Amino acid sequence: MSFTGKSFPSITVDAIDYLGDNLQINIFEKAVKEGKKVLLFWYPKDFTFVCPTELHAFQEAAAEFEKRNTVLIGASCDTNEVHFAWLNTAKDNGGIEGVEYPILADTNRNLSSVLGILDVQEVEHPEYGTLAQGSAVTYRATYLIDETGRVFHESVNDMPLGRNVKEYLRLIDAYAHVQKFGEVCPANWEEGKDAMNADRKGVADYLAKH
Repeated sequence: MSFTGKSFPSITVDAIDYLGDNLQINIFEKAVKEGKKVLLFWYPKDFTFVCPTELHAFQEAAAEFEKRNTVLIGASCDTNEVHFAWLNTAKDNGGIEGVEYPILADTNRNLSSVLGILDVQEVEHPEYGTLAQGSAVTYRATYLIDETGRVFHESVNDMPLGRNVKEYLRLIDAYAHVQKFGEVCPANWEEGKDAMNADRKGVADYLAKH
């Protein structure tokens, strides 16, 4: 199920921060109450391989997201205790020490199930009925949520494929431009480039120049 153009599910999930504080975060409420955009990114597991490279990459860009009034939140189905152990493991030992944004611990898989991003399928067993097949961890799903709790971007990578953090900054810039000016952003648009009006003349004028 796609949530683009819809409100993000209002579900509260356990989380932890780098100080070890146990939190409860409702992404929809956080966006609305704080008047901020939210970038929520899911990854399969703590203490794995591609995952720490992504968490560090988002942390390195944290100041850029903050400039854009955007809160970063990571998420997986690991427990808070495992998250905190990973947060206290040195980068040169495969850890995420230095990551400062909160990480959701969707251990009951309520939110990830609603989003439909789990690697799990139901299979019928002749003796035991319906069983789960798959890893029951999430794909690399990413959601951009605006200040009203509305999803304006979602994407899902297969597990071996790391994300390009700069693309999410570009998408936030594009959406902010739409919010501010009412124009739409064409292919490969970046901050400072021409946008266009969403009508026949607008696209004709844009294509005539480009």
